[in-house]
Amino acid sequence: MSDPNSISAQAPEPGSGAAALTGEGLSFAIEAARLAVDRHCTDVRIFDVRGRSQVCDYVVVASGTSDRQVRSVAGELEDVGQARKMHRLRTNADPASTWVVVDFVDVVVHLFEPSRRAYYDIDELWSNAPEVEFDRDAAS
Repeated sequence: MSDPNSISAQAPEPGSGAAALTGEGLSFAIEAARLAVDRHCTDVRIFDVRGRSQVCDYVVVASGTSDRQVRSVAGELEDVGQARKMHRLRTNADPASTWVVVDFVDVVVHLFEPSRRAYYDIDELWSNAPEVEFDRDAAS
């Protein structure tokens, strides 16, 4: 049985009324999540925060294994964003790079080392938001 709070990342059926799920923000959030998975990040999640957040539509959260990996994935996300005309507004990182936030306006990506992610618990903050399911192997 599927979670009633989850949103499928599959293309909506014509006439299904699910056209609101399409768009550049969702597409980029899925691409960002897939990149994180490809770069060996774990526990990658996408939250649909439309109507719940005043600053973005989607939040992507992922755990990396080291500060180097977190910084590297953040840099690659910026490159992907530029290629897709989803330019980065800003990037913030704590001094040890255990938490990096990359803000693309419609999509905000949080990359954490696991202990820092547990401490800030962004997942709980957005626990009432629908989670977007994405399949790493699905064609974009």
